[in-house]
Amino acid sequence: MIEDTQSKSDSRQLPISRVGIKNIQYPITVFNYSGHVQRTIGNFEMYVNLPHDQKGTHMSRFIEILNDNKDGISLDTTSQITAGMKSELEAETAYLKVTFPYFVEKEAPVTRTKSFMNYAISILCESADSDKLTLTIDVPVTTLCPCSKSISEYGAHNQRGLVRVQTRFAHKMSLDFENIINRIEKTSSCEIFALLKREDEKFVTERAYENPVFVEDLVRDIALSLSEADEITWFSVEVTNFESIHNHDAYAFIEVDKQSATSIRQSEAVLAESVS
Repeated sequence: MIEDTQSKSDSRQLPISRVGIKNIQYPITVFNYSGHVQRTIGNFEMYVNLPHDQKGTHMSRFIEILNDNKDGISLDTTSQITAGMKSELEAETAYLKVTFPYFVEKEAPVTRTKSFMNYAISILCESADSDKLTLTIDVPVTTLCPCSKSISEYGAHNQRGLVRVQTRFAHKMSLDFENIINRIEKTSSCEIFALLKREDEKFVTERAYENPVFVEDLVRDIALSLSEADEITWFSVEVTNFESIHNHDAYAFIEVDKQSATSIRQSEAVLAESVS
């Protein structure tokens, strides 16, 4: 019989909050709420707690659990996976994070030429007495400076921006990835495409010029859009503009807990200020 060294006792009396594996890439199948199924590559972090009297955890079991669940990754199933981690490793808490590229087929605005845009998405499940699920989506956008447009005789500087939205939900996931992506892109000066012909480039350039937004405008407009989604109980919006004529980035951040009276009042104040 082969000795189980990890299960031996430890005399140092120090519990470990998180132990496990990270930076493991694995082929996965992702299920969106809309029913869209996509094969992609996930980067995983999987941890459990370790009691003070146990020498080590069983690292191979994380891979076994991952392999058993690779064909059914969604916001709903992450709770089942963390429950399996706690059961298999006899742990009280579990932490699972998977980050993956998610591809959306988009049509160019004029020629309707099709191409794929990829968005970075991560699903995090922190499981103790109850589960806390967080969905994170990164969306690149175009922003055009309102100040530059107003003071220039012609033209205005624009740049690429990156929007990071984090959301939590009341129950199971009922808002699909592409719904959130669309909410973000609609508030920007113009969305970004992988492939544009000359006619399309003319369109997106003029569209951005007609829709100038400061980083403050963008973060507020996205926050207001997410506030309309009843499924979302908490969210944060983080916007970074990679400035094209400055040696710095512009940044804005809003966090709203829709279940907190204080945060609701702050959200209403943002609305009043953005309208005034």
